[in-house]
Amino acid sequence: QVHLVESGGGSVQAGGSLRLSCDVSIHTNIDYCMAWFRQSPGNEREGIAALYPGETTTYLADSVKGRFTISQDDAKKTVYLQMNNLKPEDTAMYYCAASGGVYYSDYDLHPYGLDSADFDYWGRGTQVTVSS
Repeated sequence: QVHLVESGGGSVQAGGSLRLSCDVSIHTNIDYCMAWFRQSPGNEREGIAALYPGETTTYLADSVKGRFTISQDDAKKTVYLQMNNLKPEDTAMYYCAASGGVYYSDYDLHPYGLDSADFDYWGRGTQVTVSS
C-alpha cells in the first residue's frame, strides 16, 4: 500500500550540503505524515523532520533546526530533506517514513518529538557520512 525509496545519500565534508529524496508510492486514501529519521551505530532512531498531512507546516528537531528543511513536490510523489551546513555528528543512516492517523500538527508530538513506533511504513535508508 505504501512504498518508500530513499536516495541522495553520500559522503561530504563538514559544512557541505546534501539533498535526500524519498520516492513515495501510496495506494490508499489516507493522508500520511511523512518524516525523516536517522540512526547511527549504538544510537536510537531519531525523528528529525516531518511534514504534516494536508498542511504546509513542518516539524524539525532541535538538532537540525536552522540547517535542514523538509518539503515535497506538488504531486506529493517525492519528499525531500535538504541538509545544509552538515556536521560530523549528522553521520547516520537516514530513513523516510510514513504515519497515518497520529500526527497532524505540533500538538500531536510526544514531549521528545516523533516516535518511530508511530510510523507504519519505512524505506530501506540511505547513508550519509560527514567528514571533518
